[in-house]
Amino acid sequence: MVDLTTPIITQLGIGGIGGFLVGYALKKMAKIFVILLGLAILAGLYLAQVGVISVNYDRLTSAVSGALPQLGKAGDLLVHLAANLPFAGSFALGLALGLKKG
Repeated sequence: MVDLTTPIITQLGIGGIGGFLVGYALKKMAKIFVILLGLAILAGLYLAQVGVISVNYDRLTSAVSGALPQLGKAGDLLVHLAANLPFAGSFALGLALGLKKG
């Protein structure tokens, strides 16, 4: 009989630790990114208000609407995660803990 506990425990440990580290780092980077993005938007709105730049809001709306359907193509990712379920599950749990602690 083949001993499957060692590879599964290894996958769970590596996935959990890796997920935690990625989640922690993502949350820290996301905070910095959101602050910078907010400052850039405020700067753009201010420059538009004083007349330095001109914003075509119709074109901006159509560009954002066109990009949204591309975000829904997660089928390939789900197939890959199902094939690596122990690692993916522990990674997701670690990611959630990292996001919470970060």
